[in-house]
Amino acid sequence: MRIALGIEYNGAAFTGWQTQQGQYTIQSEVERALSRVADHPVAIVCAGRTDKGVHAVGQVIHFDSDAPRNEHAWVFGGNANLPKDVSVTWARAMPEDFHARFSARRRRYRYVIFNRRVRPSFLGGRVSWEHRLLDVATMQSAAATFLGEHDFSAFRASECQSKSTLREVFSLDVQRKGELVLIDIEANAFLHHMVRNISGVLMDIGAGEQPPEWAGEVLASRDRRQASATAPPHGLYLVNVTYPAEFDLPKTDPGFTIW
Repeated sequence: MRIALGIEYNGAAFTGWQTQQGQYTIQSEVERALSRVADHPVAIVCAGRTDKGVHAVGQVIHFDSDAPRNEHAWVFGGNANLPKDVSVTWARAMPEDFHARFSARRRRYRYVIFNRRVRPSFLGGRVSWEHRLLDVATMQSAAATFLGEHDFSAFRASECQSKSTLREVFSLDVQRKGELVLIDIEANAFLHHMVRNISGVLMDIGAGEQPPEWAGEVLASRDRRQASATAPPHGLYLVNVTYPAEFDLPKTDPGFTIW
């Protein structure tokens, strides 16, 4: 039987999602926990691998098991064996053609910026800190540049292994909530560091160091060297993954879950 799970995690203490020899990773902890519940080794596939320090409230995984367990057992049994900063939020039995990565149609990320001159204490490791005052209206004006399908070569990490740099961005919204600035972006898929690199460009524009039209110039250049520094990982959250309606999977509400 194929099982899909919703996973949320605070990524601050982890080396990232993907299992690495001798490293503390989310994938290795989830596989260890589910293997105990199933009473056999479990290998999982995720919707999107996240980097060191990146969080998720809407990660989706799948795995195969012939263990006679119900959905309640996968959720609560999994959580009983997971560290406190990782949780299984739901479980569903799925058809064999479901694939957490390849069946996904959209992915949504939120980048959370704590925007004041003094660094945060309680939110350390959970937000990105920007001491420059950000003009959200200017950032939103620049954000429109990225809507639609484009070559995002200027916003990919040097170690990105994707064969294509074309991605379609469906929405990109910037809003302020008190001292927090939130960047919400949804696309069919993302290149390595794409959200953090876009956020870095928008922050430089919001701080008045570049004009809004600079975003289009960077995009057109297809040259990573023309963009801003990569924004820190701490503010990045994988919020939701959208699948075809026939799979009937839960959708995460970012407004309720974070901030």
